[in-house]
Parts: sequence; structure tokens; C-alpha cells
Amino acid sequence: MEPLRTCIGCMGVFEQSKLIRVSKNKDGKISVDPDKHRSGRGAYICSNTECLDKAIKSRRLNRAFKCEVEEQSYELIRKSIEEIIKQRES
Repeated sequence: MEPLRTCIGCMGVFEQSKLIRVSKNKDGKISVDPDKHRSGRGAYICSNTECLDKAIKSRRLNRAFKCEVEEQSYELIRKSIEEIIKQRES
């Protein structure tokens, strides 16, 4: 059985492979981790824009990573996740 993770957008519990991982490394850099192999703290988001919007609006990455995530980082994460969603749909 595959590990289960919680989406920070909708708070639903899903298999890890169905979610997109966002990670924070030791240097504090936050980025999308499409391969789910980077070390560091991670948070998961569903592969749909509604969950992404909800996570960004409620600033849930701040809570997940226990730090203030800059607006610029949220925008870069949004772009990366939207590209991954488009790839998975095609």
C-alpha cells in the first residue's frame, strides 16, 4: 500500500503519487518537488487549481513550513504546479 498524504488545499487524504510535493530545503528555499525525492520538509497539494488557490489564499504553506513564505515564492510555486497539472492532463 502506498503512503497517504494530506492535501494542504482541501485537507483530503490521498495516495502520495496523486499529489504534488512542495519542499523546503535546509537553506529555506521553497520549491516544487515533482519527483518527490528532495530532502527537507514537504507539503502536498492536489493536482487541481482549486486546491492550489485555496492553499495560496489561506497561506497554508506558511503553516506547513513554519515560516513566512514570500509572495514571490507563492507565484513561482503556482506557475510550476500549473505546468505539472497541464502535463498530467495531456
